[in-house]
Amino acid sequence: MKVDQKGHTVTIKDTQGDFNSFLEKVTQQFKTFEKQNIIIDLTADTSLAESDLKLFLPLSKQHKKAKKSFVIVVSDLDFNAISDKLLVVPSLLEAHDIIEMEEIERDLGF
Repeated sequence: MKVDQKGHTVTIKDTQGDFNSFLEKVTQQFKTFEKQNIIIDLTADTSLAESDLKLFLPLSKQHKKAKKSFVIVVSDLDFNAISDKLLVVPSLLEAHDIIEMEEIERDLGF
């Protein structure tokens, strides 16, 4: 697991390719990142399914309640099949753009 912090956003990248252990580590260390926007970078793992991403739903809901962004980056997936409750994008650039837009919306009171 690799953690990069840039401003008010932290990017957590799976470096081992073991999705279940990565999810467990992120869940255990969630309190460390709760005051920042989170990007979960899963671009290295090509064997992910929509059901795997749904396992992040509790963390995503908890983070959104705290008025922070939670974005998952997956490069090769059918984005139309993903639940509307999860924010999933195909690139890190889009993830940063989404977080910027959500920050602006929160500043404006939406």
